[in-house]
Amino acid sequence: MRITIEADYAIRIIDCLANVDGRLCAKTLSERTGVSLRFALKILRKLCIADLVRSYQGLQGGYELKRKPEEISLKDVIEAIDGPIKIS
Repeated sequence: MRITIEADYAIRIIDCLANVDGRLCAKTLSERTGVSLRFALKILRKLCIADLVRSYQGLQGGYELKRKPEEISLKDVIEAIDGPIKIS
């Protein structure tokens, strides 16, 4: 099975958020994962829509996981980015 670069980056972002207590801003996530800020923001938007990540605005804003890390599967992350997995 091959996954897209975008799904790979999403996995990195989820992993980073899972290993932090609290919120991280998009810039910090970008630096820690090696994903460009612009691409990280695009991925974070998709992860928020999929109810995997929660975003906060303002001075104390940032991103955090919406569920416990053990409740998020690799399938959840890949489908949030690439859509449903289809096996032929």
